[in-house]
Amino acid sequence: MSPAGLDAALIATVADELPVGVWVARAPQGEFVYANRAFREIMGMEARPDVAAGGYATPYGIHQHNGEPYPEDRLPFVRALRSREVVVVDDIVIHRADGRKVFIRAFARPVCDAADTVTHIVIAFIEITLEVEAERGRLAGEARLRAAQRMESIGVLSGGIAHDFNNLLAAIKLLAGTARVRETDPARVEIFETIDQVVDTGVRLTRSLLKFSRRGEAVVHLTSLNAVVGNIASLCERTLDRRITLRVERCEGDTPVLADVSQLEQVVLNLLVNARDAIDGNGEIVLRTFEWTDASRSSSSDRLGPGPYVVLEVQDTGRGVDPETSERIFEPYFTTKPGGADKGTGLGLSTVFGIVASHAGAVEVARTSREGTTMRVVLPRAPIAEATESPRAARGTELSRGSGVVLVVDDEDVLRDGCALALRNLGYEVLTARDGHEALEIFRERHRQLSAVLLDVVMPRMTGDRARDAMRAIDADVPVVLTSAMPPNVPTDGVASEGTTPFLAKPYSIEEVARVLTGVSRRLP
Repeated sequence: MSPAGLDAALIATVADELPVGVWVARAPQGEFVYANRAFREIMGMEARPDVAAGGYATPYGIHQHNGEPYPEDRLPFVRALRSREVVVVDDIVIHRADGRKVFIRAFARPVCDAADTVTHIVIAFIEITLEVEAERGRLAGEARLRAAQRMESIGVLSGGIAHDFNNLLAAIKLLAGTARVRETDPARVEIFETIDQVVDTGVRLTRSLLKFSRRGEAVVHLTSLNAVVGNIASLCERTLDRRITLRVERCEGDTPVLADVSQLEQVVLNLLVNARDAIDGNGEIVLRTFEWTDASRSSSSDRLGPGPYVVLEVQDTGRGVDPETSERIFEPYFTTKPGGADKGTGLGLSTVFGIVASHAGAVEVARTSREGTTMRVVLPRAPIAEATESPRAARGTELSRGSGVVLVVDDEDVLRDGCALALRNLGYEVLTARDGHEALEIFRERHRQLSAVLLDVVMPRMTGDRARDAMRAIDADVPVVLTSAMPPNVPTDGVASEGTTPFLAKPYSIEEVARVLTGVSRRLP
């Protein structure tokens, strides 16, 4: 063998051992000349001597990232021939015959003869599938993070709006109550009663929004699943797609569960939203509650303890869930909604799964078909006979009148002035302050004359609990009543106690504030 032949054989052997795919074609027609082993492994096929420039894409399965066939005039061979320079192309996907999709980066280099005529094009191929998938994962993660941040911002915004709106409702409730108790005309009394009922409806909506925006550890209370379902249904009836009918089928009884109410409401809301998104156009969603003595009918019975149970089902008339999706439906970030993070983060059902599991329950796809899906939540029934919300003071009850000086502290002018008016009508002398600092100045000067302080929890500059502590340092004998729409770890209805501090939930009625002040006001000589 001649030295020239030996060199050619050695070059071919070395080229065949390269970890980079190599393909050579003759210019300008693109007739095949050579391809190494790595090229064949990447492409999943042998080189095609029967194809040439203008007809590469279909035989070799060359596509763009969007799935469309790659344009022949943009292929590396053509671009390198046209530019007479090295061309780098990294937007090619090979759709192999075995079904695998391989992302590649191609380096195309023209080879010229002594007359500077392009005689061949050499293209080196590198598989970048892992690199592309990693980048896509990074971008998807960033999109989910942005979506989560947007949702968090919306939660904060909705919580702030609900808080301010709740204060306006509180002022309306107090003013309407004050006018009602002084009215003797039955027709006018009925009008004020109607205003009070409308306010209570608005309170339920804002209270739900406030609970959804809460942060912190779970606070477990005895509650009724029926009550939670009813609250969410009334909230969503006004916001659900008008083409969708919402029907509630609640069983008789108390359906008692030990749960964090805001988390349980999130479970119902997430399932309701998921059902809504599954319906294209007209449809129906049914919220259904019932009780089980055991979990034998649940596919998740192995994860449940001894019964009895309270069950929630959310049934929709949507497109159904295929078996593959059913297996992954509770995975974080898994979503079948078009539009990716713009339509959903894929955290709705995984959040439901986590909350239900933390309450010793189970969630599952109970039924699914082309006619719709039924999601089922199974929770342990609380071992207490009844689970009811604390009753509000009944309208029309005789007011507890009082005397003495009350300091009302609230940053909302309308609520502060409305409360002051109501208390004056009850017989109290009233001092007012816009925030904690102003309240402390008044408290230092007048604490010996004060019968009680009505103190808002959420205020700028100084929060209510800090102001309360400062007041106790000055005079611990003056009773302080905290007021807020949603204080932490405190029931939301009626009067409760935060530690040793009496608490009054906003919006409170004139009867409630009268009863509380009568019970705590300091008797002065």
